[in-house]
Amino acid sequence: MKSTPASGRAVPRFAGIKTFFRLPTMAADGDWEVGLFGVPYDGAVSYRPGARFAPTQIREASSLGRGFSPERAQSWIERIAVADLGDCSINPMSQELTYAAIEKFWDEIYGRKRRGLAVGGDHSTTLASLRAARKAAGEPIGLVHFDAHLDTYPAAWGAEHHHGAFLRHALEEELIDPASTVQFGIRGPLAGADDMDVVKKFGVQTTTVDDVRDRTLDKFAAGVRLDKELPHYISFDIDCLDPAYAPGTGTPVPGGLSTYEAMRILRAVDIPNLMGADIVEVSPPYDHADITALAAVSIINEMLHIFAAQAG
Repeated sequence: MKSTPASGRAVPRFAGIKTFFRLPTMAADGDWEVGLFGVPYDGAVSYRPGARFAPTQIREASSLGRGFSPERAQSWIERIAVADLGDCSINPMSQELTYAAIEKFWDEIYGRKRRGLAVGGDHSTTLASLRAARKAAGEPIGLVHFDAHLDTYPAAWGAEHHHGAFLRHALEEELIDPASTVQFGIRGPLAGADDMDVVKKFGVQTTTVDDVRDRTLDKFAAGVRLDKELPHYISFDIDCLDPAYAPGTGTPVPGGLSTYEAMRILRAVDIPNLMGADIVEVSPPYDHADITALAAVSIINEMLHIFAAQAG
């Protein structure tokens, strides 16, 4: 079984109806193994909105995507069947109903023993995705979390669920195993030392940009601890990248990872049994020349290679 993106010679990459990587669109019961789908929701941001537009923009930018990786000597197009499942139905007026819709969408994917990758939305949506993954796995799962921020912050304006709190809730709800949870790209400034209290309490492996830069990427990756027996989920907040590489995001923080470094980490870290992933916080209204959208396409491509490497 393999994917069949539209040929760039038959239909130029600037033409045609836009889907993720020019892949075929399919329903849940179609003949696919990994489903890409959009999450057009940004109702829980604390600063700049716009992530609701990310699925559309990333589909457009992914027209330039290709499936063969010379670094991995592998084509995900040849190894797995990937399809565009459309957008998850969300409710822009209700966070509760949006979470329920996201969880239901994932339930259908996992119920068919398949895997998925959610594109777009703010980082609050990852909580619903992790609830579905925990339910499907039957146990707490591992989490690989790329972000500039810890996302363990308290309620904001009296609202518990916002884009800076998903990890705290995931830990408190026992959706993830802290011992197999790792954060990449974290950096300051923070409001105070107590911002680190939650990750210290649960024993989350939190790494900073300095940790990456102070050694080779291979040595850095070798120090990452993940439980090989657990299924894992990747959540990639685009603001883990420096604003030079990802200006189109809601809460940019200078001093971040480069796109290359993030791609290399995804190649170097052994992420076992990947059951799902997402890429969040891409805000097209603040993007320039598709810099952020193209970075997102490159990260999604690396995730698809991880799925492909684990196929069969």
